[in-house]
Amino acid sequence: MSVYGWDRFYRKRAERMHNLQEGKKQLIKEICENDKEAISKGKRSLEDLSDSELENLVVDDKHGIIYCYIPKVACTNWKRVMYVLKHGEPYQDPSSIYDQYVHGFGNLRLLSSYPRIERKANLKHYTKFLFVRDPFVRLISAFRDKFEDSKNDYYYNPLSQHIQLLYDHTPYPPRITFYNFIQYLLDPQTEQNLPFDPHWRQMHRLCHPCLIQYDFIGHQETLQEDAEQLLNTLKLQNDIKFPPSYVNITTPEYLSGWFRKVPLVERMKLYKLYETDFKLFGYRKPDELLDG
Repeated sequence: MSVYGWDRFYRKRAERMHNLQEGKKQLIKEICENDKEAISKGKRSLEDLSDSELENLVVDDKHGIIYCYIPKVACTNWKRVMYVLKHGEPYQDPSSIYDQYVHGFGNLRLLSSYPRIERKANLKHYTKFLFVRDPFVRLISAFRDKFEDSKNDYYYNPLSQHIQLLYDHTPYPPRITFYNFIQYLLDPQTEQNLPFDPHWRQMHRLCHPCLIQYDFIGHQETLQEDAEQLLNTLKLQNDIKFPPSYVNITTPEYLSGWFRKVPLVERMKLYKLYETDFKLFGYRKPDELLDG
């Protein structure tokens, strides 16, 4: 292909990606306009959000960026990028940053740490982005990571025992089942005691897209392509290389296997619990799981 041909190819690609982003933002705007109060639980503006509701927004003042991280949606790698940007040039390779540095308290600055007047100014002027994922696939990923991976036993084993005692009536099982986990999520008592763990809290409750107008919405399903586009938008494409992602075997094609032992009634209730995420972020309703 000639130089002219490549130039045309990249311009067409950039135009397509731009139009895709505009479509994502328009979809969120339309859904929020139709049901903003219900989605935001009566909160009408940023001033109504508490400090704890802004704990997922990471700020980089040097580059004017705000990232709302969602657990189980490439958040470790994006936190690595934010960590590298915070420390300035010469930029480290994000892949070289240990997990504990980016997940440790105080290593990244959160929007909630700013005075309220600065929060509003930052949200108005900074470039804001988030990455989302199919809600059911994210749930499976959270279950596998927190209840099937032994490295999380210290934190999640007490919860696992609690869930098993409630729904399977055995006090010390080796592991809870995915169905037990769904029962826990659907139990009205769960959130009466504590808010959902961020790893399975609804994405819109973490990032408040009806109250915060994001400039870029990326998807886990197109992570590398979206990361490249975002870094281009931020004019960091020559400075930062997004860490390569492993091939994630938790994909929508695996849904039917995971939900095989979950009764239809519970599947439908679970969809209702995460329906807003499906709609806001353009994910199709998984009819094959809900039609019996």
